[in-house]
Amino acid sequence: MTYSVVWFKRDLRLQDHAALHQAVLWGPVLCLYVIEPSLWRQPDAANLHYQFIQECLADLADDLRQHGGALHVATGEVVEVLGRLYRQAPFTTLHSHEETGNDLTYRRDRAVARWCREQGVAWHEVPQFGVVRRLADRDGWQAAWEARMAAPPLSVPTVHFLPPPWTEGPPPAPASLGLEPTDAPLRQAGGRRRGLAVLDSFLDDRSGRYRGGLSSPLSAPTACSRLSPYLAQGALSLREVVRAARDRLADLPDGPDPRRQGLAAFLSRLHWHCHFIQKLESEPPLEWRNLHPGYHGLREGEWNETHFQALVAGRTGWPLVDACVAMLRETGWINFRMRAMLVSVAAYPLWLHWRPVGLWLARQFLDYEPGIHWSQMQMQSGTTGMNTTRVYNPLKQARDHDPHGRFVRRWLPALRRVPDSWLFEPWRMPADVQARCGVRVGRDIPIPLVDLEAATRVAKARVHGLRAQPAVKAVVPALVDRHGSRKPAPSRPRPRPAPRGQLSLDL
Repeated sequence: MTYSVVWFKRDLRLQDHAALHQAVLWGPVLCLYVIEPSLWRQPDAANLHYQFIQECLADLADDLRQHGGALHVATGEVVEVLGRLYRQAPFTTLHSHEETGNDLTYRRDRAVARWCREQGVAWHEVPQFGVVRRLADRDGWQAAWEARMAAPPLSVPTVHFLPPPWTEGPPPAPASLGLEPTDAPLRQAGGRRRGLAVLDSFLDDRSGRYRGGLSSPLSAPTACSRLSPYLAQGALSLREVVRAARDRLADLPDGPDPRRQGLAAFLSRLHWHCHFIQKLESEPPLEWRNLHPGYHGLREGEWNETHFQALVAGRTGWPLVDACVAMLRETGWINFRMRAMLVSVAAYPLWLHWRPVGLWLARQFLDYEPGIHWSQMQMQSGTTGMNTTRVYNPLKQARDHDPHGRFVRRWLPALRRVPDSWLFEPWRMPADVQARCGVRVGRDIPIPLVDLEAATRVAKARVHGLRAQPAVKAVVPALVDRHGSRKPAPSRPRPRPAPRGQLSLDL
């Protein structure tokens, strides 16, 4: 009997699953997910990702059972698992979505392609969302994105599912995969059902607070959609989220409704989601190498481990920065503006290279999406050469977005005893004030590692000086041609873009 294998990766759903629809045309289907030890031993992997995926797999398995099927979850390297399947019962086709992941998944997919050619197995890959494989330039990219998003989401097809070919034990323990046992205790739970509930709550109510609430770390946890981890693992498809948001926007009654502006702004960010992933698809070395070659050597030779460890521990001395690290550690999430601020502080006053900082943050972000992550790490660090330099002052951000200190006092208990007048710069408290509030600077509250203003000024001068060099400027047009966004054709409407000064990806 001939059959097809549907290889689930970061597309953990049955709905709007193009690879599954394609496989049905070839006959019976075996549904496969592979827990890859080499993938989980990568420096961007963390236990919170693993646990979230296990929750998504449980929902996927339940959905398959309801449709008369089963999910075969195997542990091993993909080529080895496929080889074992093929030896037991040869299959004719392999179906999956295209994946824009880290370097290991890129090399793994190339190995799978070689194996398929050697065995005579046809591997059919289909796009996952708006990313275009083998894209020459960005001309026409927006039209392609819109065409994919405008197509109706696919329903679950009628499938002749095959049972798992062998019995697997329970999933490997995190430690056996080289993962630290820690998990963000307040993180979002995985699974399609939870993702749909989060989507419904955003469309029904929370979208009305989106535009005014996404920048502050106080309001963002409920004002943002909080859909990003479900999109990152494919428990929800981007297209079904776009369609649901557009349908809700069209159904809103006439008259003022804050959800109208919120949903319009949200839709623009869904466009930017694919725009940034496309950068990594078109330029895989973006994960570890400066996008603009003229910036090679800018920070690489000046690594400061003391600065890095203070950042990771949330002991930089700048209250908003350290509070964000504390929240991230507990929840696996902070809003986009605060993420940008963390990277800016690391890249400018602390003068840290984006790669190690990015690996640390990848392990903290429950919604880690490699294409967005590495594009943003470089953009916020000033190494793309084609984007406006963005430098966030953590003191100004605190005054703008946490003026009464509610956020920092929630996440930094020592600051609860600090008077309001010293909250933004507590290290300046006189000794008598420290004694009255029972807080000692340098012990309970860290002293900043550097002088913020002076260190930022020096860092900006170095980046801007390099940026102004003729040889560096000469490379920019080619980068823009390959990676820059394009204005849409006048005849084709598009969602309102995010403001040019801040391409926000708060989903």
